[in-house]
Amino acid sequence: MNNAAVADSGYWIEQPVFSSAECAAISSKLDDAPVKRSRAGIRHLMTHPAVDALANDNRLVAIAQKALGIEAVPFRATLFDKSWQSNWLVAWHQDTALPLASSFDAPGWGPWSQKAGTLYAHAPASALSRILALRFHLDASLSENGPLRVVPGSHAAGVLTDSEVPEYARNHEYVECLVERGGVLAMRPLIIHSSSKARTSDPRRVLHIEYTDSLELGPGIRLAIA
Repeated sequence: MNNAAVADSGYWIEQPVFSSAECAAISSKLDDAPVKRSRAGIRHLMTHPAVDALANDNRLVAIAQKALGIEAVPFRATLFDKSWQSNWLVAWHQDTALPLASSFDAPGWGPWSQKAGTLYAHAPASALSRILALRFHLDASLSENGPLRVVPGSHAAGVLTDSEVPEYARNHEYVECLVERGGVLAMRPLIIHSSSKARTSDPRRVLHIEYTDSLELGPGIRLAIA
């Protein structure tokens, strides 16, 4: 995938990247992790040694560098654990909130909130353009188990309002992102995306790791490790 294609579409898929054995090993370590789980998965996993090692694996870093350049620093990790027992849908949206080391007052940032002890603020497009998420698939993502759907190129529209997002999605075609076990989906946070409920008992576990070209996004603006 060349840089022009990345810039145009806002997402791409690479597969396979990790073997089934590697996926099983990571899954086992996450199952044994003494962390608080929600219905949807686990938040703030960058402090987990296995996740930190995975996020800094040369294969993932090399993928992130395709969009971010030579500096690709992981800062946040989340496990999404969709199954028949824990099933949900996600409406069309953009990912605009970032974890931050401290509060500040700057144009385009806010509103602020706190999640599990970490400060968050909705960020402007200038900051979000420096972020790339890699979705490492611990299980295959199939049409039947609620895969991610994206609207290609929608990240170029900038930060949209809550009413503008579904309107944009209605007027543009979406793509269903089918990824095999061990594959990686790369995506810009502003790409409009959603997912449906699973229609099968097969699990769909995805480790969502976010990278930046620098933890320092501006004077007094530093991303938190979460």
